[in-house]
Amino acid sequence: MKKTAIAFLVVCALIAGAAQAFAEPPKDGMAIVADVLIVRPVGLVAGVFGSVMFIVSLPFSIPSDSVGTAGKLLVADPFEFTFQRPLGDFDYKVGQAQMPGAQ
Repeated sequence: MKKTAIAFLVVCALIAGAAQAFAEPPKDGMAIVADVLIVRPVGLVAGVFGSVMFIVSLPFSIPSDSVGTAGKLLVADPFEFTFQRPLGDFDYKVGQAQMPGAQ
């Protein structure tokens, strides 16, 4: 019985240490404010500008079969960075969107 209790405590200690390794650091309040007031509006403007540039580039991208690439780089990526990135997360990699709560 005593060995079982010790083994249980050792396993609990190992799990508790591993859980802290997966914990996300707290978000910086100023980073969130800067994101909302500066970065998101700039991202929205970049997405709209990219949409206009995508339309302008269509006569050149259709013959070369690069419409998908142009659309992703000029339209999808800026809008993903603006609307799908977590607030204050400036290390976000475009193209790796996760569902909320998914790990």
